[in-house]
Amino acid sequence: MRAVLWILVPLALIAGVAVPIQFAANARMGGAAGGPATAAAISFFVGTAALLLVVAGILLVGRGESPAISGATQVPWWAWSGGFLGAFYVTMSIILTPRLGASSTIGFIIGGQMIASVVLDHFGLLNLPTSPANLPKLAGAVLVVVGAIIVLSYREG
Repeated sequence: MRAVLWILVPLALIAGVAVPIQFAANARMGGAAGGPATAAAISFFVGTAALLLVVAGILLVGRGESPAISGATQVPWWAWSGGFLGAFYVTMSIILTPRLGASSTIGFIIGGQMIASVVLDHFGLLNLPTSPANLPKLAGAVLVVVGAIIVLSYREG
């Protein structure tokens, strides 16, 4: 497992780097495209096209996942909320980034993610394994939110 962490942690950091860049790009698109909903739709269109190319590549190579759309009908109702939640997340990033700045927006979003993650893990919600909330987890989530508040309070402009 430790060897895998040397791959997974850098990938997680790269994904983290991509988020504020995505926020800035989508916010710019929002200004040019007439608003956050249109910009989010453009973002999802481009993302969908990219993913369709990836799936086509997987099918051509014949390795990896095998698309099974029919299996998607077997999941609980909440598993379908991912697209809606993604649209909400992207739209909020377009609205918030120009107003709060990238660092504050990211800070508050990560704070919300930490709080929700602690609750989901503690109760084992949405089929996640249980991992009890403890003081370090709760303190970490609170510190992220406090950090975002500090960053916002010292924002120039």
